[in-house]
Amino acid sequence: MHTDFVLFGPVHLAIIAAIPLAATAFWWISRGDPDRARHLRLAFGWFLLVNELVWYTFKIATEGVRFPEGLPFQLCDLSLWLTVFALLTLRRWTFEPAWFVGIAGAAMAVLTPELWAPTFSYPTAYFFTAHGGIIAALLFLVWSGQARPGPRAMWRGLLVLNAWGAFVGTFNLVFHTNYMFLCRKPSAASLLDYLGPWPVYVLAGECFAILLFVLLALPFRRRAA
Repeated sequence: MHTDFVLFGPVHLAIIAAIPLAATAFWWISRGDPDRARHLRLAFGWFLLVNELVWYTFKIATEGVRFPEGLPFQLCDLSLWLTVFALLTLRRWTFEPAWFVGIAGAAMAVLTPELWAPTFSYPTAYFFTAHGGIIAALLFLVWSGQARPGPRAMWRGLLVLNAWGAFVGTFNLVFHTNYMFLCRKPSAASLLDYLGPWPVYVLAGECFAILLFVLLALPFRRRAA
């Protein structure tokens, strides 16, 4: 199976535009009504949770149980579950790392997706639903006033990112896998192509993540001021 997906083609651009539009629609429907905002938040959380469980079921049914490959150890796997728990609980310890890790990581995945199935197929639909859902859900939480990062949230986000990276890097070392692309770059075009060879691109990626985290923290610093 191979993909016919065209990077920044009409379908891709429509998907990119649909993500903030979905977040805006959720905000508009819930504005001025805390109960409706809460119901939408919970519905969004359960939707992402069920969507992920259906994907796991599909993968096991079509590929079987694969170890050490096929585990949910990519960065966006962490982001998705943090986002789900943030939607369902509004706990700061889940929302804050989700805001930084989720927005930054899922945005990169949406902009430069690594796909292996046709454009109009379930795997591709799942990919954009999960990654786009992370972004739309987190934007909705902030725009609806249900959550916002605290003053030191950026550093907590970096701590979670690097702790997860250390765990995944150790797993890669032991089992010769390539989760989070820590050992080699993805086959599809990505930002990593411009960050040098291994291991330079890993260090450069860390610097780029810090830059993105700073940008994601700026609106809240200005509001606090």
